[in-house]
Amino acid sequence: MYLIVMEKTLVILKPCTLQRGLVGEILNRFDRKGLRLCGMKMVQLTDEILSEHYAHLSSKPFFQRVKDSMMTAPVVVCCYEGVDAIAAVRALAGPTNGRLAAPGTIRGDYSMSFQENIVHTSDSPETAAIELARFFKPEEIYEYKQATFDYLYASDEY
Repeated sequence: MYLIVMEKTLVILKPCTLQRGLVGEILNRFDRKGLRLCGMKMVQLTDEILSEHYAHLSSKPFFQRVKDSMMTAPVVVCCYEGVDAIAAVRALAGPTNGRLAAPGTIRGDYSMSFQENIVHTSDSPETAAIELARFFKPEEIYEYKQATFDYLYASDEY
């Protein structure tokens, strides 16, 4: 038997998701997959937090456009947990460019844009830890046993 670590990851439902009335549909995708929702809140992002969050894009010509887009309306930030949650969430989301995302993925079904692509997802365990700490206080992330947990994984998968 081997131990697989449960991962936590950040998902941001972008302003375009709220404006298009897709919040419930997108959250439903993660729920149906079996990911456990550990935290969720609506926030209005600021230039300061976006400059920190997207610092890796600061030299790109579209940096300000990305920040401006993320401030047009509130966002919903979520913490999801599961075995290999980061990879599972990214697979559900699909590639960044919605025009290239396969049907069946969130971006493939709901996006025609590179920027207005419905969700942001963490790309690694290290990034997830940093991003979750940026958007959530420790007491805003909840631990509980999901009632369906024993039906989501084999006994040697967690």
